[in-house]
Amino acid sequence: MSLDFPLDRAAHPLPGAERRAILADPGFGRWFTDHMAVAAWDTERGWHDGGIRPLAPFTLHPGAAVLHYGQEIFEGLKAYRHADGSLWLFRPRDNARRFAASARRLALPELPEDAFLRAAEELVRADADWVPEADADGPEGSGEQSLYLRPFLIATEPFLGVRPSAQALFRVLASPAGPYFPSGVTGVTLWVTETYARAAAGGTGAAKCGGNYAGSLAAQNEAREHGCEQVLYLDSAGHGTIEESGTMNLCLVTRDGELLTPALGTILEGVTRDTVLALAPELGLRPVERAIPLAELRSRVAEGTVTEVFAAGTAAVLTPVTGFKGEGYAVTVGDGTPGATTLALRRAVLDLQYGRTEDRHGWLHRVR
Repeated sequence: MSLDFPLDRAAHPLPGAERRAILADPGFGRWFTDHMAVAAWDTERGWHDGGIRPLAPFTLHPGAAVLHYGQEIFEGLKAYRHADGSLWLFRPRDNARRFAASARRLALPELPEDAFLRAAEELVRADADWVPEADADGPEGSGEQSLYLRPFLIATEPFLGVRPSAQALFRVLASPAGPYFPSGVTGVTLWVTETYARAAAGGTGAAKCGGNYAGSLAAQNEAREHGCEQVLYLDSAGHGTIEESGTMNLCLVTRDGELLTPALGTILEGVTRDTVLALAPELGLRPVERAIPLAELRSRVAEGTVTEVFAAGTAAVLTPVTGFKGEGYAVTVGDGTPGATTLALRRAVLDLQYGRTEDRHGWLHRVR
């Protein structure tokens, strides 16, 4: 049986003037739209009770498994308004597949890909007025308004035994997002932590689950204490290879035209990462996925054979990395400013997402 998402429209949506005031400066994750997508699952009925309902709090039994054992997953994707007013999602089936893979790893029920897609579509249609206009005429990075979607799945069975929950709730929230770099794209410096590790072989690093992010907060604090905006993790096996930058995948541009990125395994299979790897040949780059030792990164940045470094993720698209710090060293990438190749790749991704260039990969999914 397919899972549908009929609309139960909110009786008291936010007045238009208040919504427009929010959209003028939404920030990121501060405001939520009038509706949410919902569905429930249990071992007897499977998936059921799907719908688009008014945004509202919901109650959980204090013994719910998610509160005690962290059995939950989430996703992040965006809806974009094109110049003609149409609304589009970018690569939503890739998010749906990753959501299912994360569910398998956390022993949660797998939501069918079509149901994931319908939930996202119907929520965007219900809250279409919340999708901001995109202004492409401002400085680099300033015209990137979108509607961020946050699907999540939590274990809700009230039971204090350590086993997979027999009940779960699915929700999708929507939150208008302003430009990540409102004054133009700037670079960040990463702190190479030797105290914390993000993931280990056989762990949950390849799943998008909250525990991975909760465990990163102390490392982010360590980075800030050393004057850095984000953290760079090394592998937990002690090989000294780089993994991820906080919540983003890391990429290196070399002088001889390679686009290097750590291989998958213990890191998240980022949709933006995959997009950049696919677009790289169009900009004259050869994508290479392999283990990258920290020693190689430091030496090649110092000698100038790694000319640019950037991080890739849904929120900021591409974030230039202009320097690294670690215990006893500091390295500047290039001349310490965002690189031309990084900015060109960033523009190529955004032009696809906002419909300013032809979608030859079939990544755009029209909603309305």
